Parts: sequence; C-alpha cells; structure tokens
Amino acid sequence: MIEIERKFLVLSEDYKQQATTKISMVQGFLNTDAQRTVRVRVMGNKGFLTVKGKSSENGTTRFEWEREISLEDARQLLPLCEDFILDKTRYIVPFGGHTFEVDAFHGVHKGLVIAEIELQSEDEAFEKPDWLGQEVTGDVQYYNSELSKRKHL
Repeated sequence: MIEIERKFLVLSEDYKQQATTKISMVQGFLNTDAQRTVRVRVMGNKGFLTVKGKSSENGTTRFEWEREISLEDARQLLPLCEDFILDKTRYIVPFGGHTFEVDAFHGVHKGLVIAEIELQSEDEAFEKPDWLGQEVTGDVQYYNSELSKRKHL
C-alpha cells in the first residue's frame, strides 16, 4: 500500500498515438490536508474512494489506500468535495517496460497535461519518451489535491 511515483509535465500530444487505453474521469477531494487526502473518483462507470498519506520529503513515496465504491455513492459524494472537481482524460501509455498514466485536464485546468509513472523503488531506472518534459515530482502545485482548490496554475 506504499505508492512510489514520479510526475512530469508533457511536451506534446505524441503520447496519444502510443496510448492503449483512454478513459474519462472526474474526481474531487473531501480532505486536502497535507497529512492525508481523501479523494472520490468516478472513472468510467466505477466509483472509488482513496486515502493518501503524507508524501515523503522528495514527493515520490506515500501511503495509498483505495477501494471501489458504487458509482451512485461516488456521485453523491462529489458535491461535498473541494471547490473544483477535476475533469480529465487518462491515457495509459506503455513505454520501455513501464506504464505511464497521462492525464489531460479539461475545464478550469484545460491545457495542463501531467504524466505519472509508478515504480518499484525510488531509484528505479526507466526510459523516458520524447514527449516527457520537466519533472514536477514533489511540486505541490501539481498535486491533484491542490488543483481541486484553485482555478489556474
């Protein structure tokens, strides 16, 4: 239940040609405290509730607990969330033996595209595609929980 991930800005839309899956999602945050966040997500026709602990100092590692909940429950919880519900399309992009999840945001965050890669260890090597830009791991302004509280970067 420990999540190790790194985040990057995306330079181009080339990832779309490499994507094997594309799914729409909306998510909101019931709690955005730095010590713990509680997220509600509707992904396709499923609902999820996720609790994440405080990030490590470098932002790569933290506790994560996620459970599927009914779609109806998720939809009922979304209105209780922080001001801005995040609307995005997630692209699953296999590359170099790893999988990148690329989130293209819509609505108030339109134009923001962030790629995440989950790793087995903080120092695990991975191949970087040409469309991968600046690393923003640990940069709080790119946390989804922060984006749920404001309109623009």
